[in-house]
Amino acid sequence: MMNLNFEEILLAANGKVVNEGNREFDEISTDTRKIKEGSLFIALHGENFNGNLFVNDAAKKGASICIVDDLCYDEKTIGSTSIIKVTDTKQALLDIAEYYRKKLDIKVIGITGSNGKTSTKDLIAAVLSEKYKVFKTKGNFNNEIGVPLMIFQLDDSYDIAVIEMGMSAFGEIHRLSKAARPDIGVITNIGMSHIETLKTRDNILKAKMEITDFLKDGSDLVVNGADDKLIGIKSDRLNIIKVGIDNAAFCAENIKFNENSTTFTTMIDHKKYNFDIPLLGTHNVYNTLLALCVGNLLNVTVSEMQKGMDNLEATSMRLDIIKKDNYTIINDCYNSSPSSIKAAFEVESNINSLRKVAILGTMKELGDESENAHFEVGKYAKESNIDLLLLTGEYTDKIKEGYNLKNVFIYDSVEELIDDLKNKIKKGDAILVKASRSMKFERIVSALNKE
Repeated sequence: MMNLNFEEILLAANGKVVNEGNREFDEISTDTRKIKEGSLFIALHGENFNGNLFVNDAAKKGASICIVDDLCYDEKTIGSTSIIKVTDTKQALLDIAEYYRKKLDIKVIGITGSNGKTSTKDLIAAVLSEKYKVFKTKGNFNNEIGVPLMIFQLDDSYDIAVIEMGMSAFGEIHRLSKAARPDIGVITNIGMSHIETLKTRDNILKAKMEITDFLKDGSDLVVNGADDKLIGIKSDRLNIIKVGIDNAAFCAENIKFNENSTTFTTMIDHKKYNFDIPLLGTHNVYNTLLALCVGNLLNVTVSEMQKGMDNLEATSMRLDIIKKDNYTIINDCYNSSPSSIKAAFEVESNINSLRKVAILGTMKELGDESENAHFEVGKYAKESNIDLLLLTGEYTDKIKEGYNLKNVFIYDSVEELIDDLKNKIKKGDAILVKASRSMKFERIVSALNKE
């Protein structure tokens, strides 16, 4: 992080000093468990937590400055810790990040979409890495707390930052874009995630398009043109590039799935090139095309892009293929939606195995679409020749109904399912493990790893 001084923090956060003390700080934190000597602590609060109640702890651990929106600390405990009062600490976090971002001489690529954000982030970072020093969002730091914390990790030693932006409601991408100020926008697809809140895919499209709110006139917006909602978008002020469709700037041909990789051909600057990516599935071909397009826009040569892809660092729990002595695990338990399950089944179909097993849980945040979506997942499983379904969570009856075959087992809990694995899994199986994040299906992957 580059230097921000006390006066800049006050200005950016629109704060008022209520306890004058230390004015120097080394880093910004929102978690008292990670406070170090000389930290600036921002006391966030939500429905189930209130960081203002931990200001005393932050001061004891050496926080030099605390930003609060509720004065509930002990004056004797805080000692020389400066206290800045703001109207809303979450907004202050975003405002300070925006102020800091504007000081940086760095290009930002903003990525959003219903599925594939993280894989596309990893791919873009890889494609650019041979030519530029690249920062990318870590893990799932893609919300209104995570994105500012990622921005604070930047400095002018980086050439490019690849920032992932998630959302669950209108306005969130707008606020993230205001803080991150992307130079290039990328949208992976428009699926059904968060349809419970936003009601329609058209509304999801509208929410995702907020990534353009702070793009400068003439900036590039790169989208997956194979998506039925993205194919029709237009703009009078932005350069919209649609990849993955016939006659598009980047269109994949000769797609072939291997057990551990995918190959395809695409046209770049009027010449055809072959790519071999260490990822599986058609969806990752589209994600790669988005990355190649961004690389091309930033003058990365094809040779540099290929070398960068060879060193791809993929985020875990997203279609990780784990080879065991007796079976293969497909760990895709980070999140789940109808489109991502369909993609996972496609990946599983290309793995050499005696049986295809799917361990599935609930797809969250689908609202009124939940029953039908889970029924459709059952149909996908049947069409994908899944031999055995192990289910737990909500709407398991709908998945079973859609599957309409034998070899479906429903469990009351993850623990009960884990206890029965040894009775259901056989040598030679390919086993997909997938559910929404809140179900913590990595416990099942851990159990399979121990078998």
